[in-house]
Amino acid sequence: MVTGRSEESGSGKAGSQPLSRERIAASLRRTPPELRATETGLRPAAVLLPIVERTEPYALFTRRTDDLPSHAGQICFPGGRYHPDDDTLIRTALREVEEEIGLPPDAVEVAGFLDTYETLNTGFTILPVVGYLRADFKLIVNPREVAEVFEAPLSYILDPKNQAIKSVERGGVLREFFAIEYGGHTIWGATAAMVVNLSERLGLR
Repeated sequence: MVTGRSEESGSGKAGSQPLSRERIAASLRRTPPELRATETGLRPAAVLLPIVERTEPYALFTRRTDDLPSHAGQICFPGGRYHPDDDTLIRTALREVEEEIGLPPDAVEVAGFLDTYETLNTGFTILPVVGYLRADFKLIVNPREVAEVFEAPLSYILDPKNQAIKSVERGGVLREFFAIEYGGHTIWGATAAMVVNLSERLGLR
């Protein structure tokens, strides 16, 4: 497990205005959107998009271990499926953050919400919760679930120039998805789609 950040932020900036707390907060949903699954049988889940408050804000990602039953080895935001005793999907996201990387709920300042995202291949409808972390946060990584934690400059990943559209054919159907290359990692699928959604809400796309 490697925890760190890179200064690879010079090859694309997200607009001319700084990504201040105020600008980000104004772009987010104030209340969680209603989970309206377009496909029956989708299960509710939530993730946290953590923004680390540095001089330049960074987003925090995890890489899942290679032996997990689903999404093995993928880059993602901490999160998981809703449990009946969670009460809310916000609680789901915060519980999963604590279980995966050891951040207690009071270490996260919830800022707002993105649009929900459906993963038809795994059967979830996901609420992305955006929250702030202080720069001096401490992690206790669960090695059974998380192989690596890393940060990427928010300005870099939100820049449409760094959000490539790729495609793959499965079962005779061509599917397109976003992919963001950063620091030797490929952020793709639902995680990249959530980053792109934040770009859209900020008016960058």
